[in-house]
Amino acid sequence: MLAPEILEPVRLAVAALLDKKAFQVVCLELTELTSFADSFVLCSAASDRQVGALADEVERRLRAGGRRPLHVEGEGATGWMLLDYGDFIVHVFTEERRSYYALDSLWGDAPRLDPEALGVDPHGTAGRA
Repeated sequence: MLAPEILEPVRLAVAALLDKKAFQVVCLELTELTSFADSFVLCSAASDRQVGALADEVERRLRAGGRRPLHVEGEGATGWMLLDYGDFIVHVFTEERRSYYALDSLWGDAPRLDPEALGVDPHGTAGRA
């Protein structure tokens, strides 16, 4: 399982995504597989516009907790965004882009943590994490 100092911001990110109606939200635990990040949080969005809204909400929630991304790539209009928080990276995709990049398959050996395993309500009820 992820270290507590990583687990809490990952939970906040997942809760933010679910509250804004992201789907296919999953956390890949990369601790044993790579040295550049302990976790990827992946999600799908219904539109380019929702990609931007999801990324904005993650940034807002984590900023309130004192965390800012080290790097942001992409923009909503391109169908994908990446928010790099150092220990974990949030990937927001439209379904088409998620299928194209296939990170779920590329990191197929990584243990998958669904929202329930992280202690997050999968129905995205605002304010609960």
